[in-house]
Amino acid sequence: MKRVGFILCASLVVVVAAAGVGAQPAQKVRPPEDKGGHVADEVLVAFRDKDHALAVARAVGARVGRVLEGLGVYVLKVPAGSVEGTVRALTHNPMVEYAEPNGYLHAFVTPDDPYLSSCYTTSHDGCVIQWSWATVNAYRAWDVTTGSASVRVAVVDTGIDVGDPNYPYFPDLTGHEDIVSCQSPIIKSFVSGESGDDDNGHGTHVAGIIGACANNSRGVAGANWSVQLMGVKVLDYSGSGTLSAVASGIRWAADNGAKVINLSLGTSTPYKTLERAVNYAWNKGAVLACAAGNDGSTARTYPAAYTNCIAVAATDATDTKASFSSYGADWVDVAAPGVAILSTVQDDFNWCFLCYWYGYNPGYDALSGTSMAAPHVAGLAALVWATGKCATNSCVRSQIESTADQITGTGSYWQWGRVNYYNAVK
Repeated sequence: MKRVGFILCASLVVVVAAAGVGAQPAQKVRPPEDKGGHVADEVLVAFRDKDHALAVARAVGARVGRVLEGLGVYVLKVPAGSVEGTVRALTHNPMVEYAEPNGYLHAFVTPDDPYLSSCYTTSHDGCVIQWSWATVNAYRAWDVTTGSASVRVAVVDTGIDVGDPNYPYFPDLTGHEDIVSCQSPIIKSFVSGESGDDDNGHGTHVAGIIGACANNSRGVAGANWSVQLMGVKVLDYSGSGTLSAVASGIRWAADNGAKVINLSLGTSTPYKTLERAVNYAWNKGAVLACAAGNDGSTARTYPAAYTNCIAVAATDATDTKASFSSYGADWVDVAAPGVAILSTVQDDFNWCFLCYWYGYNPGYDALSGTSMAAPHVAGLAALVWATGKCATNSCVRSQIESTADQITGTGSYWQWGRVNYYNAVK
């Protein structure tokens, strides 16, 4: 905790000196909350006939709170503590397709661009470079395409650092220039009472891997030098979000033109509402890159284990499976770098939970997890779309999987191999 305090104090001095105006807004000191396994007073229900929704809800002492648009799933409000009993009662009702708790999903993370190949010495992990781009053969791929602003990639996560409106005269200091200067992101929030701005750090880090503005003589390089990012906030400051929010975010992204959806989040529970949202997005033509999880076991996580997700395991700089990565060739599709991945974090003008609680640095830092592996695949999917060689999401997925390098572990840890950017786009 001493290191955290030092980092925050040092950052404050730098920001005030650079801005030349007033003090930084007061930091919000919020520890993580124990919310339990699900929302205490909500049940998600799909009815076989929606005309019976109100009557069925009343019969179990519930009321219809809202409907998840496009998915046909109803959110019922029930007395606190009665979720399990209500689910049991509804499950036996012939007018109900399924009923389940409104559970929580969580982010998967373990506590001439100058850092592309040179040492970034203030990283949480010590001296770190962007080693992954050489491993996945991105340099040769960028000779073919560096991406297209017409391709939309949704980061369904904790949001993206888009800046603090209280500091309109210092845009380079209040919104991460590596992300927003090439193409301003589209922002949407499904977290009650919160904007789409990132207050955790996870979403900004993921977004930087996919689309940090490259060739601008600063910071880091993303997989796509030009891409339209969509920051869809479904997880709160601590990295947790409800099933209904995540499902709604996936649906919204698909309805608003996302060609790729990154899901660096998950749960061990195979929720049907989550699968319905994934299938909805796939049927709309989106490619979904999903983190396999950090359990270090073959236990399946969701949404990654659903058929219409590309499940992504993590590898390290020696091109072997990361010790923490979930695995299993019967459900994990590909692997991608996910250890000590240097990317963007909120700057000093935006509160960062990972910085405050875990000691990560604002601006840039290295994080590890399958959360970092999945955006390597999402970024590749966007590059494949940009080549114009594919007209369907099934074609893009095939290009990624069939061209992967069959490194050690292929066929046992994952089905296809570790992704190869150049092979996929050439």
